[in-house]
Amino acid sequence: MGCESTPEQTTSPTLDSIAVPLLCKHVNSDSDFDSDSSDFVLQSHGTWLHCGYHLTTSIVAPPLLNLPFAIGLLGWSTGMLYLMIGALVTFYSYNLLSLVLEHYASKGIRFLRFQDMADHIIGKAWGRFFVGPIQLAVCYGAVISLIILGGQCMKTMYSLAWPNGEMELHQFVLIYGGAVLMVAQIPSFHSLRHINLVSLALSLAYSAFATAGSIYIGSSSVEPKDYSIVGTSENKLFGSFTAITMIAASFGNGIIPEIQATLSAPVKGKMFKGLSLCYAVVIVTFFSVAASGYWAFGNGASSFILDSFVDSKGNALVPKWFLLATLGFIILQLSAVSGVYLQPANLLMEQLFVNPKYAPFCLRNVVSRVISRSVSVMIATTIAVLLPFFGDFNALIGAFGFIPLDFILPLVFFNLTFRPSKRSYIYWLNFIIASVFSLVMIIGVFASVRQIVLDANESHSLDRLSSSWRFRLMEETTRMSFSSYLRNTVNSFSSL
Repeated sequence: MGCESTPEQTTSPTLDSIAVPLLCKHVNSDSDFDSDSSDFVLQSHGTWLHCGYHLTTSIVAPPLLNLPFAIGLLGWSTGMLYLMIGALVTFYSYNLLSLVLEHYASKGIRFLRFQDMADHIIGKAWGRFFVGPIQLAVCYGAVISLIILGGQCMKTMYSLAWPNGEMELHQFVLIYGGAVLMVAQIPSFHSLRHINLVSLALSLAYSAFATAGSIYIGSSSVEPKDYSIVGTSENKLFGSFTAITMIAASFGNGIIPEIQATLSAPVKGKMFKGLSLCYAVVIVTFFSVAASGYWAFGNGASSFILDSFVDSKGNALVPKWFLLATLGFIILQLSAVSGVYLQPANLLMEQLFVNPKYAPFCLRNVVSRVISRSVSVMIATTIAVLLPFFGDFNALIGAFGFIPLDFILPLVFFNLTFRPSKRSYIYWLNFIIASVFSLVMIIGVFASVRQIVLDANESHSLDRLSSSWRFRLMEETTRMSFSSYLRNTVNSFSSL
C-alpha cells in the first residue's frame, strides 16, 4: 500500500492530444503542483450531456422555491419581468463566458478555474485577491445555506411524522451536515455526472409537486388573495432589491469555467448544448413554481414556498404523503447540489494537502483528502447551525457573489478578449448590463444585510409545524446552538 511517485509525461501542445488544460504550463503560474491537483478534481472526460447535468444541478436547485416570495416583493408584472430578465441575462452571459473559454482552448490554453481566467484576462492581482476569494466564498456560502435548508426540510418531515417530537432544528442541521460530508468524498467533479442526472430528475419532481400543491391550495381556498406590495416606502425599496438578489441567486452558478473544464477536447459547441438543456429545465421549473406559488398565496407566500403548505396551527393543506414526498425529493437533491458547490473548496484542499507526485489513490493522498474535505464540511455545518436564516442568507449570496461572477465578469471578459468595436451594439449591451448589475450588487448587499438584521432581532417562527420552537435573539440563538452542538459532539465521541 505504499505510495509510488507517478512518472512525468511529456504532453504535446496541440489541443487534440490532451485531456487536461495546457493552462497550468503557461498561465496558471503558481506551480505545477496546482496543475496536477486541478487535473484530478476537474478531470476532462465529460460529454455535453454530462455538462448539462452539472449545469442543471448547480442552477435548478431548491432556492428556486424562494421565487414566489421574491415575486411578492415586486408584484406580478415587475416580478415576472425580472424573472425573465434573469433568465435571459444569465443564459447570455454564460454563453459569452463559454465563448471566451473556447477561444483560448482553440489556442491550446484551457482554463481550469475562474481564477485562472481572471489571472490571464484582468491580471493576477484581480484573480488572486478578488475573483478567487469571491468564488470560494459564494460556493462555500451556498453549501452552508444548502445544509441549513436540508436541516429545515428534515425538521419539517420529523414534525409531520411526530408532532410532539422534541428534536430541534440545529440537530437536523448536524445530521444533514453528516450526509453532505459523505458526498464530499466523491473524488472528482466528473464522478458526479450520474448523481447529477438523478438530481435533474429530482428537480423536475419537486418543482412539479410544488406547482401542483400551490394550484390545489389556491383553488380550494375561499380566502381572497392579496397581490399588493405591503410596507412602507423604505421597506418596499429595500424589499425590491432583496427580491432581485434572490432571483440572481436562483439563477446563479459561479462555476462555469470549472464545469466547462470537465468537457473532453475538443470543447467547441458542447457548452452551448449543455446550457440549452439546462435552460429548458429552468423555464419549466422556475416559471411554473413562481407563477403558481404567487397566484395561490399572493403577498403571503413564504420565503420557502412549502412553508405555505402548512397553516398557522401546523395542519398540512395538502395530503401529508404529498408534502413528505416533496420534502424527500428536495433533501435528496440538496446533497447533489452541495457536492457541486464543494468543488472549489475541494480543489483548494487538494492543492494544500494532497501530494500530486504520488498516485491519486495511494494511502497517503486518500487519507489527506478524506480528512481535509471532512474538516471543510464540519466547518460549514457549524456555521449553518449558527445562521438559520436561509432565505436572507440566500439573498446575500446572490448580491455578494453570484451577481459579479455571473452578471458582470463574463461580459467584461468577453469585451477584453474579443475587443468589439465601441460602435458595435454588443460592446454597449455588455457595458450597460455590467454597469446596471454593479449598482444592483451594491444596493443588494445592503438590503440583504438589513433584512438579516431585522430577522435576527424579531422573535418569530420559521417552522410552523412546531409552535414550541421560536427564534431567539441572535446572541441567545448562537450561544445555545453552539453549546448544544458541542454537547452532542462530546456525547457522540463518548459513545464511540
